[in-house]
Amino acid sequence: MKRISTGSAFETTMGYSRAIVKGGWCFVSGVTGYDYRTMEIPDAIDDQARNCFATIKGVLDQAGFSMEDIVRVQYTVVDAALVDSLIPALGQAFADIRPAATMVIAGLIRPEMKIEIEVTAFKG
Repeated sequence: MKRISTGSAFETTMGYSRAIVKGGWCFVSGVTGYDYRTMEIPDAIDDQARNCFATIKGVLDQAGFSMEDIVRVQYTVVDAALVDSLIPALGQAFADIRPAATMVIAGLIRPEMKIEIEVTAFKG
């Protein structure tokens, strides 16, 4: 088993890994829209989603996986009214990959967070 970290303070203080690799699987924890190098987060949900995907891609690269290996995605969005603004960013990331997906409308732990994205990748 291999643990992957982005160096985010959240990982240390909350006691989790950004991703776990086990066999042909990579489980990526929920990623929010921060740029984890600067800990800045944009206001727009589509920009937050793009930051999420950049973090996810970096984690998958570090784990020896690619975006094309993603088989499952869960989106948590704080307000259904934001979904229309979000859709283009989702299409940019997944139009050709088309993983199984779930979208949940729920609160997140900080008010500036508008989306959290969790993925599972598989190399079979």
